[in-house]
Amino acid sequence: MATLSVKPSQRFRLPDWHTNSHLLSTNAERQRDASHQIRQEARVLRNETNNQTIWDEHDNRTRLAERIDTVNRWKEMLDKCLTDLDAEIDALTQMKESAEQNLQAKNLPLDVAIECLTLRDSRRDIDVVKDPVEEELHKEVEVIDATKKALQQKISQAFEKLCLLQEVRQQLSSDHRDKMETLDIDRGCLSLNLKSPNISLKVNPTRVPDGSSTLQQWDDFSQFNKSRAEAEMKGAVELREAMALTIAETNNELEAQRVATEFAFRKRLREMEKLYSELRWQEKNTLEEIAELQEDIRHLEEDLRRKLQNLKLCHTRLESRTYRPSVELCRDQAQYGLTDEVHQLEATIAALKQKLAQAQDALEALYKHLARLQADIDCKTNSMLLDTKCMDTRRKLTVPAEKFVPEVDTFTRTTNRTLSPLKTCQLELV
Repeated sequence: MATLSVKPSQRFRLPDWHTNSHLLSTNAERQRDASHQIRQEARVLRNETNNQTIWDEHDNRTRLAERIDTVNRWKEMLDKCLTDLDAEIDALTQMKESAEQNLQAKNLPLDVAIECLTLRDSRRDIDVVKDPVEEELHKEVEVIDATKKALQQKISQAFEKLCLLQEVRQQLSSDHRDKMETLDIDRGCLSLNLKSPNISLKVNPTRVPDGSSTLQQWDDFSQFNKSRAEAEMKGAVELREAMALTIAETNNELEAQRVATEFAFRKRLREMEKLYSELRWQEKNTLEEIAELQEDIRHLEEDLRRKLQNLKLCHTRLESRTYRPSVELCRDQAQYGLTDEVHQLEATIAALKQKLAQAQDALEALYKHLARLQADIDCKTNSMLLDTKCMDTRRKLTVPAEKFVPEVDTFTRTTNRTLSPLKTCQLELV
């Protein structure tokens, strides 16, 4: 027979059961309402954040593109500036080389002028004179020194300007490289998308790196580099123009001085040729006068010898007549005539001796003056030869070196020559 088991347990009341069921339903509805609200808010948030993200990414892509355009414009400006700067560096370098060549070319005129002065130092006696030619040669040396100093100054300025241009170019090149690197980075950033394999989270990506600059500082930096480069290029252009003007002026001054010096040479040569012809004429006349005087001296000597014979004859006659005997020793007309003849002959002989002495003194004076004439002729010949050598040397200034052939032998050679009649006569007298 079955028995009823009574277990002790808590028993809820029926109202509690109904209350519990109502509470569960109410909570379920409230939870569903809250969930629905959250779902709606989540949908709104998703839509808003998706739109915001899309627009933010679009805006930043646009900003990146604009920034790339800005940097690219600056890169192109720097490209043009670097191209212009390289062209100006090349132009200034060529102008500097041209100035150096002109400076080097001034050595030849200086050497020629010094050589001419050295040659003219070999003049002798009275021809060692400070004439216009020497003044022009010294002036030419001064002009060459002045032109060399002016050219050297411009070359130094060009070297300093080239150093500045190279410094500016280095700064521009550094800025240009930075712009190129920046463009590569920003273009890489612009090419990234959500499917790019190399995107990842980074540690503190929003930090501000050390050394960061503001946009204004960035623009000012590039603008300063560009403005400085343009200012240096402008200064280089002005320097090139000044160098070209200096080269032209120095060449013109040197050419004008060369013309003036050679004109002085030609004028001096004409003066010496005229004087040389005059001296030659005087030498010829002096030689003729010496020959005539020598002939007259021979006649005087012959007359003197004849007068001595006449005097001997008179002396002999008078002496013989002293031996007449007794009264025959008479002072007759013959005696008086012979005595007068002796006195006359003695006076004549004295006059002839005096005139012979004068003639011999005159002949000696003529010989001495002839020697002076011939010495001066030798001096003039030497001076004309030296100045002709100088003129020939100065042809180097106008004739190309490969075509230059000296017209005058540089060395004075002793040649076999016939002695003049005067010198032959002098040797015979010795």
